[in-house]
Amino acid sequence: MGIKIENLGVTYGNHRVIEGLSLAIEPGSFFTLLGPSGCGKTTLLRTIAGFIDASTGRILFGGSDVTRLPAHRRNIGMVFQDYALFPDKTVNDNVAYGLRARGEEGATMRRKIGEALERVGLGHLGERHPAALSGGQRQRVALARALVIQPQVLLMDEPLSNLDAKLRLQVRGTITELQREAGITTVFVTHDQEEALAMSDRIGVMKSGKLEQVGTPSQIYRESVSAYVADFVGAANTIEIDAPAGTAGQGTASIRLAGHAMAARVPAPLTGPKAMFVARPEDISLAPRGEGGGNRVAGTVTGRQYLGGKTSYVVEIGEGITLAVETHGDGHDRHVPGAAVDLGFDPQKTLVLAS
Repeated sequence: MGIKIENLGVTYGNHRVIEGLSLAIEPGSFFTLLGPSGCGKTTLLRTIAGFIDASTGRILFGGSDVTRLPAHRRNIGMVFQDYALFPDKTVNDNVAYGLRARGEEGATMRRKIGEALERVGLGHLGERHPAALSGGQRQRVALARALVIQPQVLLMDEPLSNLDAKLRLQVRGTITELQREAGITTVFVTHDQEEALAMSDRIGVMKSGKLEQVGTPSQIYRESVSAYVADFVGAANTIEIDAPAGTAGQGTASIRLAGHAMAARVPAPLTGPKAMFVARPEDISLAPRGEGGGNRVAGTVTGRQYLGGKTSYVVEIGEGITLAVETHGDGHDRHVPGAAVDLGFDPQKTLVLAS
């Protein structure tokens, strides 16, 4: 069952948190709302859930308008950041909560609880209480509780943020596998761009209560529509420059970066005298001075971090401008601080976007 949001507005007091937001989420897909704290992503999720009232607009599940339905009538499963488990109840009883609210009982309920816990790898822990579980296990109990009622829509609010790095990866894999298996339309909220890129079919990047860009992980990362998106979704060098003259978008233009002439792609029309130069660290090549190819800028290495399979550099190119560069492959760590280098730019991967 898909979700359709039409011209949604949400107001807290006199403050408009979300305004004029429209979005379509395909049935069975994993959609992530990504953005920093305060951008409106959790407010949007909770409005979809029915915990917050919409001021304007409509929310539809399939073809049904649920805008004015209370949360308990929307047939959603919800997974919270803090797990929201009952500490005085066993794992079995926590998972049973939604089933009992729907009138389930007896052998049928016990079978569903057992199946749900087996799916998340906790079938042997049904009699334990939450305090006896690890953080990852508690989060999987919360996931089992959300899935056992076979909801039309699964909503997840930063469910991995309280886990350590190793557990995040494990539970991330569990969530992705179970979502694909169940085919439930899922809306996932996070501020972690790696989670968003790894788990999602589509991502909506939010800024100040609006969707800045919606697309596949590859589109969001490689075809960012703004410097804000490029910088938030993965690391990116963003530098304000003079906008190239006579560029209507969808082409390659000549720009000047710290006094150096070079070519870059302009994917959309530029609207003002200034623009943003955007280049991801892994898309910039490094070579000793004089050995670089075309479309290059001279610089000096001012910092280096060896990271095993890659090396991260800071390179100054003049006028107080520094760029982050990430190199891979044989000899990726050969440049030392103070070395004179050429930075090479692929004109198709180096972008000029509206500022």
